[in-house]
Amino acid sequence: MKRLFFYIMAIATALMSCSDDDSFTTSRSAVLSFSRDTVSLDTVFSTVPTSTQTFWVYNKNEDGLRLRHVRLRHGNQSGFRINVDGTYLDNTLGSVVRDLEIRKGDSIRVFVELTSSATGSDKPELVTDELAFVLESGVEQCVNLRAYSWDAIMHDSIIVDRDTVISESKPILIRKGIKVEEGATLTINSPTVMYFHSGAGIDVYGRILVNPESDSHKGDVIFRGDRLDRMFEYLPYDRVSGQWRGINIHSSSISNRLCNADIHSSEYGIICDSAEYDGQNQRLALENVTIHNCKGPGVISYNSNISLANCRISNTLGDCLAVYGGSAQLIYCTLAQFYPFSGDRGFALRFTNFVDDKDYPLYMLECYNSIITGYSEDEIKGETRDKDSDVPFVYYFENMIMRTPETEEIKESEQYVNVVFETPDDEIQGKSHFVIVDEENLYYDFHLDSLSTAIGKGKVITAYPTDRDGVERGERPDLGCYQYR
Repeated sequence: MKRLFFYIMAIATALMSCSDDDSFTTSRSAVLSFSRDTVSLDTVFSTVPTSTQTFWVYNKNEDGLRLRHVRLRHGNQSGFRINVDGTYLDNTLGSVVRDLEIRKGDSIRVFVELTSSATGSDKPELVTDELAFVLESGVEQCVNLRAYSWDAIMHDSIIVDRDTVISESKPILIRKGIKVEEGATLTINSPTVMYFHSGAGIDVYGRILVNPESDSHKGDVIFRGDRLDRMFEYLPYDRVSGQWRGINIHSSSISNRLCNADIHSSEYGIICDSAEYDGQNQRLALENVTIHNCKGPGVISYNSNISLANCRISNTLGDCLAVYGGSAQLIYCTLAQFYPFSGDRGFALRFTNFVDDKDYPLYMLECYNSIITGYSEDEIKGETRDKDSDVPFVYYFENMIMRTPETEEIKESEQYVNVVFETPDDEIQGKSHFVIVDEENLYYDFHLDSLSTAIGKGKVITAYPTDRDGVERGERPDLGCYQYR
């Protein structure tokens, strides 16, 4: 009997508690609160589903609130898809959910996605809608939904088996990758922008040419990942490394040339696979090229003949530039190693005459009028397995700012001419050379700051240790990359 009494009392208490919690108001002064009054999906590709964004709906009143309905103002016309507290607003049923309750102090979560229709325009077009919450009191509150929809040219894979030219004003979306077959040339001209899905990249067995006419007035050809949304409110995915694979120059490929190009946020920038060394024919020439924010190396060259003019390679988990044998020439370049995601980052410049147990003769690495800097006290790694061996290990630096200790061996060497050896004790050093190095927001502007010691240090280079053509000569006032001047 005693147990029955306590059981009845427990039920009565629970019912009274529920009764208090279940009191609802129709007062027009009792309204909802929202974690966001506008949900912006930024720019999205038309016909491609977006990632999901969310917001919260709060009842901060002393009584519960009933919602007559929640509906999309434009129904199924805008392409937005909504889930309210686990209930999908089915477009076939008018994109509305009815008879919801939010008890006092409680909240519900709303999920928002978009698959927009093709716009028929070369430029992003604004897509808007409103999600209307109509209370039992008749009060209507709205959350704005907006995005810019951009028509893209979609490709699963592109196989280039004959000479092909791409020049598009619309974005090109690549899901699996591009393969340039041996004997074929792929030419990509501005204003083309290529967006690569995760794991996709370019494999070159033939030849790739980017802006071969070097007309900088048309802007860059851009290679980037396809995520247009944000990892966090302050951080677009486009600033996160590893979004796509990169460009691989395979051993059968020669005479590749990239001008006025921007390669960023990839696993690696450009890999030049090992091949039989040819001192007369370049495998890769880069001019006015930016490679930024890679989860691996920026440029890595195995036993190849390459040149870089007016290029910037920055913020790579691997080395910014690694030259394993062969030959390489840099003129007016910036190698800036400020990769923010790991302290175990590579060097700004690495050069060797071996890989593992195999010799890769370094016939010549020559650098002029360039900046090599970064976070570490030493950003340059030159290695030879055996200084007394017959394997060539030849290098030369002239008119440079280099972040590496000036050893006695370097002081006595003729391989360093008019070089400033930067140290952490210098008043202007490392990231102080540049306008913006914002590690928190991962935003960078590698224009030279007005206080940089590279200002006014450019000199005419009239003679080279090796005779090479194709690199612009002449006097420029400053050191480093001039791509954005």
